[in-house]
Amino acid sequence: MRRYTRSNPFAVLFGILALASVAFAGPNSVMTIQPPLGLPPVPVPEDNPMTAAKVELGKMLYFDKRLSGDGTVSCATCHEPKTGWTERRATSKGIKAQVGGRNAPSVINSAYHTSQFWDGRAKSLEEQALGPIENPIEMGAKLEDVVAKLAKVPDYVRRFKDVFGTEVTKEGIAKAIAAFERTVISGNSAYDRHEAGYEGVMTPSQLRGMELFMNEAQCATCHTPPLFTSGRFYNAGVGAKTKKPDEGRKDVTKKDRDLGKFRVPSLREVAHTGPYFHDGSVDSLSKAVQIMAGGGIDNSNLSSMLKIVREAKLTKTNIKDLIAFMEALSGSYPIMEAPELP
Repeated sequence: MRRYTRSNPFAVLFGILALASVAFAGPNSVMTIQPPLGLPPVPVPEDNPMTAAKVELGKMLYFDKRLSGDGTVSCATCHEPKTGWTERRATSKGIKAQVGGRNAPSVINSAYHTSQFWDGRAKSLEEQALGPIENPIEMGAKLEDVVAKLAKVPDYVRRFKDVFGTEVTKEGIAKAIAAFERTVISGNSAYDRHEAGYEGVMTPSQLRGMELFMNEAQCATCHTPPLFTSGRFYNAGVGAKTKKPDEGRKDVTKKDRDLGKFRVPSLREVAHTGPYFHDGSVDSLSKAVQIMAGGGIDNSNLSSMLKIVREAKLTKTNIKDLIAFMEALSGSYPIMEAPELP
């Protein structure tokens, strides 16, 4: 087991108690995000600095169903704060009760992702924010119609002017929602406190699971700390036996080698963000871990990393310990009600 140096107790205690704390001088002054214990600095693009006013605008837009074609769906519909910033459905239901083919990824810690969506088709939160709005089976709207709709709301007009110095624009919508989503982060887990040098914060089973996770079971190769994802794409075979398998990353790259590959999901808050995998086909963390510990599901493009995992031949006790460790990755993240909308 690795050894740790005890950190300054006051600094660590502050990190344990705080969520992503923010510091700012005024609503339009640049806002600093202080990540919780265990997480690196939050990356913020130079062309979209964080301000309190922008985050507040983004929060309103995130919960506003007027961004959908028929006024029935918002970002929060499929990424609900009270259910781990995702939903309990296998796949999402959009306007007119249309059902998509993929599970809604959690917004938690998406600020750190180097690509967005299961297939990585968006490179930033700003790009991702607009995708569901125009997707015909999700929010099903035209961006020009959304802009025109919001431009008729005086409070939105004022806020866009204050934040961006412009009228309502699709670029402003994307930047505001992305800024808000960058505040949705989770750290301060039992694992983070253990890593900070505190004893007795993880159970013996969790400690055994951590040792397996980092070493023999090879989990950390793909679910790399501290974010517990490498951001890379792998084929684990999930859904490969269905009548029409999802091509995954190949939809984006058009390369056969990417058939059935999906972005490695973060395991932070994994105990609270089921159902699991890109298709939501597995309803329990136990079943999901069993599939991955068994080396995935055979198919013609199974990633070689999964074949290595099979060689570990993990026992039922090993799997229970791995699950216990993953539960130790649950920490603190913001849960909120929808704001009052204009």
